[in-house]
Amino acid sequence: MIVEFGHFALLLSVAVALYQFVVPLYGARIGEERLMRTAMPAASVQFGLVFVSFLALTYAYVTSDFSVENVVRNSHSEKPLIYRISGVWGNHEGSMLLWLLMLVGFAALVAIWGTNLPLRLRATVLSVQSSIALAFGLFIVLTSNPFARVTPAPFDGQGLNPILQDPALALHPPFLYAGYVGFSIAFSFAVAALIEGKTDAAWARWVRPWTLLAWMFLTVGIAMGSWWAYYELGWGGWWFWDPVENASFMPWLAGTALLHSALVMEKRESLKVWTVLLAIVTFSLSLMGAFLVRSGVLSSVHAFAVDPERGVFILGIMVIFIGGSLTLFAMRMNELRQGGIFAPISREGSLILNNVLLTTACATVLVGTLYPLALEGLTGDKISVGEPYFDLTFGLLMVPLLIALPFGPFLAWKRGDLVGVSQRLMGCAIVGLVLGVGIFSIFYRGPWLAPFGAALAFWVMLGAIYEICFRIKLGQISWNDSWRRFAGLPRSVFGTAVAHFGVGVMVLGIVGTSAYRTENVLLMKQGDRAEIAGYTLEFKGARKAPGPNYSEEIGEFDVFRGERKIAQLLPSKRTYTAPRTTTTEAGIHVALGGDLYAVLGDDQTKGGFAVRLYFNPLVRLIWIGPLIMFFGGALSLSDRRLRVGAPKRARTVPPTGGVTAA
Repeated sequence: MIVEFGHFALLLSVAVALYQFVVPLYGARIGEERLMRTAMPAASVQFGLVFVSFLALTYAYVTSDFSVENVVRNSHSEKPLIYRISGVWGNHEGSMLLWLLMLVGFAALVAIWGTNLPLRLRATVLSVQSSIALAFGLFIVLTSNPFARVTPAPFDGQGLNPILQDPALALHPPFLYAGYVGFSIAFSFAVAALIEGKTDAAWARWVRPWTLLAWMFLTVGIAMGSWWAYYELGWGGWWFWDPVENASFMPWLAGTALLHSALVMEKRESLKVWTVLLAIVTFSLSLMGAFLVRSGVLSSVHAFAVDPERGVFILGIMVIFIGGSLTLFAMRMNELRQGGIFAPISREGSLILNNVLLTTACATVLVGTLYPLALEGLTGDKISVGEPYFDLTFGLLMVPLLIALPFGPFLAWKRGDLVGVSQRLMGCAIVGLVLGVGIFSIFYRGPWLAPFGAALAFWVMLGAIYEICFRIKLGQISWNDSWRRFAGLPRSVFGTAVAHFGVGVMVLGIVGTSAYRTENVLLMKQGDRAEIAGYTLEFKGARKAPGPNYSEEIGEFDVFRGERKIAQLLPSKRTYTAPRTTTTEAGIHVALGGDLYAVLGDDQTKGGFAVRLYFNPLVRLIWIGPLIMFFGGALSLSDRRLRVGAPKRARTVPPTGGVTAA
């Protein structure tokens, strides 16, 4: 009965979505306030219905209701409770219901917290958002019903893919979807602005907090997925340029550009065309990611193996929303060409450079991801675009971005003093260079570009720290005055500096583990010793042990520094009962300088086990950096100035010799 109630709530939510799409939009067109005001309660009702539907599916999983086909295919009675719950979104149908829940959830937040928005704009935004929810609601009901019954009900289920039975994977999809779907609000604001024919500084300020919130969730979601792949898949790496990884990375790049572009539009009413286009493109990339994962065109540990008919439906959604929004953009583009005037060397100019580099990097990832698929579809030839292409093209674009990053906050709006800023940052550059030279002196045999990358990371971190020091005039005035200035700084200033510092931390981790990683693959028998990166590992043998829904063979390795035992690693191979699958669990010793990483392979006919040992220097910084970036975003989001409308700017006389931005 609960399952049928959840199905009915889902069907009813589609009807409410249709109402919310049509009636408030019509009211906004004819200026009828009563019709526009119905958008807010409709958004709340729609969220409530989808939430009830999601709870009903969760109940079916928790109680192991094997009369539901979705539960049969993705759960098992012996599965731990946490993985029965995460199994709700560990499949196509359930994950689409989670996607829909996020869509209507963001709309409900706009309805509740968007009281400072003009009624006409809020009604139009909620109407556009509901059109997206309507499309995906119909997709679920018509092609991906999670509540379908199976008769007769089997005694037990087939189980969830074992590699998805992991704590990180229980949280990774919700964060990732919150990021994906969160950008739909920026998209809805952009389409609403095009419909209304009005974009200004207030519009940019209304868009920024929603974009920032989505960016924060996507940052953590991507980092969590990278962390899971690192310790669960047994490859010893953290990023593989997998097409599905790229599908989440591209909206992040475009969303980062959108954040910076909206800042220029808010402060200077410039880049209107570019900001609206970025809002459309960012969510379009999210839709493309959904298509790649669910269309069956990709073979990946991250992809849902579903039939192509569902992919055709999502392709139709992409055509309608991407094609429709771009058509509307083309029709209204000439009305958005007013813009503030500024010199190339200015805060605006630095943010434009940021945008150019980020969007170009996004384009290179897009080409590398889609080209093999397009070639196979057109000619039948299969090729692989791997790490060499992505590392070279993406890495080259990131170098100028990292060099320019500390300059931006120091440049003035409209016209900046590049020489003066360079003099202020000279100390940061010297310290970063000295640290880079120090690394080169230790690792002079190569790789030779790694010290330069490390110097860039230090440069970014020091620049972020010095920004705060400069603003509070540390060392120029008394400590008490500096402290008062520190306490009075807007939270968005702290948020920007913290996020930029997080970028530097992440880059340092990437450089360290990519350049100085060591590996040792060997055959080990009981009592054998192996050395790697100053550690000595002694293999004590392997033993079998039962798990909740698996059996495993655990290798025992004692880890020594010199003659002192410092840790024990317990890598294992797990064999799950439902479905019958074997997975690898790495043994990891975390130290300040990096991770000692051990993987137990197959037992050999001549005795012993194949063992892979890795030492990954500074690898944890790769995930600590995004957490710092998330915290920086949260600081900015807590700034009151992001929660109020922007004042109308007075008309100013532009300086001579400037350039106009569309």
